[in-house]
Amino acid sequence: MSSDSPTAVEKRLGYALKMAQHALRLAMDDALRPLGLTTPQYAVLCAIEAEPGISNASLARAVFVTAQTMQAVLGNLERAGHMDRRAAPDNRRLLRSELTRPGRRTLARAHEAVRVVEDRLVASLGKSNAGAFTTALLKCADDLRSISAAR
Repeated sequence: MSSDSPTAVEKRLGYALKMAQHALRLAMDDALRPLGLTTPQYAVLCAIEAEPGISNASLARAVFVTAQTMQAVLGNLERAGHMDRRAAPDNRRLLRSELTRPGRRTLARAHEAVRVVEDRLVASLGKSNAGAFTTALLKCADDLRSISAAR
C-alpha cells in the first residue's frame, strides 16, 4: 500500500467529528425527550434566553437552520407555551421572541439534562483535554468559515 493511498473514511477527522456530533445529538434528544423538547428546540430556547427579543432570522442563523425550518420550530414552541413572539414596536413585520415563565422553567430543567450529557462527553475526553479540544474545534470552525467566506 502506498503512502498516498486514501485513508479509510472511518479514520478521517471529518468523519470522526460527524460521528461524534451525531452521537451527541442522539444523546441530547434522549435526554430532552422527557421534557417534550428536541435538540433544535432546546437550541432555540437557549438562543432566546441569551438574547431576549432575538429576531426569527437571527435565531435561524444561531441554530443553523433555514428560515422555513425556524418558523416550524417557533410555532411548535409557541403552541407548547414555551415562548411568545411579539411584533417589534418600530417594525410590525419583525417578530421578537421571548421566553414565557413556563418556558424558562422547562429550559432550566433542559439545561440540567444537557449538562449530564455534556459531563459524559467531558469524562470521555478527560477534564484536562476538554478545554483544549474545545479551543481546537472552535479554531477549526473559524478557519473553515474563513475559507468559505473567501470564495
